[in-house]
Amino acid sequence: MTTEIPHAVRTRPVAGPDARVVVVGGGHAGAALVGLLRQGGHRGEIVLVGEEHDHPYHRPPLSKKFACAELEQVIRPREFYAEQGVTLRLGSPIVGLDPAARTVTSAGGDSLEYDVAVLATGARPRPLAVPGAGLAGVVGLRNLADARVLRSWVTEGRRLVIIGAGYVGLEVAAVAAAAGVPVTVLEREERVLNRVASAELSAIMAEAHGAHGVDIRVGALVAELVGSGGAVRGVRLESGETLSAEGVLVGIGAVPRTELAEAAGLECAGGVVVDEGARTSDPAVLAIGDVTVRPVDGVGRMRLESIPSATEQAKQAAAAILGTAPPEAEIPWFWSDQLDRKLKIVGVVRSGRAVVLRGDPTSGRFALFHHEHGLVRAVETSNSPADFMAGKKLITSGAVVEPRRLADPDVPLRDIVHAG
Repeated sequence: MTTEIPHAVRTRPVAGPDARVVVVGGGHAGAALVGLLRQGGHRGEIVLVGEEHDHPYHRPPLSKKFACAELEQVIRPREFYAEQGVTLRLGSPIVGLDPAARTVTSAGGDSLEYDVAVLATGARPRPLAVPGAGLAGVVGLRNLADARVLRSWVTEGRRLVIIGAGYVGLEVAAVAAAAGVPVTVLEREERVLNRVASAELSAIMAEAHGAHGVDIRVGALVAELVGSGGAVRGVRLESGETLSAEGVLVGIGAVPRTELAEAAGLECAGGVVVDEGARTSDPAVLAIGDVTVRPVDGVGRMRLESIPSATEQAKQAAAAILGTAPPEAEIPWFWSDQLDRKLKIVGVVRSGRAVVLRGDPTSGRFALFHHEHGLVRAVETSNSPADFMAGKKLITSGAVVEPRRLADPDVPLRDIVHAG
């Protein structure tokens, strides 16, 4: 069990305003944190270490907009880091964390001392454990290099097979289909978005993708990837069918990069375990972003893979380092761009709740309100920012609403929110 930090010490600074902070990971969480520290008046040295050579960049476009010419979108202007006195060490993977010596060690053998270390190492694509997974033309999607490969495939009009119908898989499929590229999506479960969305939203989105030419196969088990000359040429299913493929994207989830934390003896359980202040089991080590298992109000501990969660944890870590009041807990939310639809989900979707549909799915604009006896717990929306904001307010307020009024588009949302 994790030892909770007593409330009385939650606003004590981890090390003080002159502490040397070393952030391991150049993704959104790490880049957000260094900015928040300087904004909050931190005077000490800040070092941001990233294993990629690129300046910290936005990750969502990798799956949503990989076909665009301007794929690299930096989180902050390149000159920001020098102007704010943040030392960038790019292309420098960290391979060791020594809590006793308070040092991190790079693959090149360099050692960096810290007063506070922040692990923002993210996650890596889950590998596909079948024969042929190492063939050329088989990629995951986690960085700019992967996205550039996908862009070249779409430009060349290659026939694509996507293994995994989660958000990443369907986002890539939507972009490929819009470019006229033949694409098949294979999902081992019985519906798309099985782990991250309700059955109702899954059915709606599967139909929408099918209408745009995406061939979706559910209950499809991959036996092996077949190739010629060292390059992938097809995907053989356990049913015996072989699908032609000139490129294969593996999108079957992500694995938190906990190696550093585990080797250092930090508590891990499907991710680095942290409290509501981003503190790990070591008082001088924090962790933020996709690598963590974190508390979520009303749910318990879970791993959230989202930019909003990474940003919230960056705020928590900044407060812990600076000794300022911790930020208010936020309701988890996510977004996904697919086809002509912007999906926005607030709250944690779980089975067993009643679901109310507001709007018309065939129009592309609708909302699914998940409630327990009128208490709204989560809302899935498509092209409906008003429903998203109303759902967020209803979840926050804890108000009990009448489901029939939610379902009636003639009842203004503001009336429902105010009545609640």
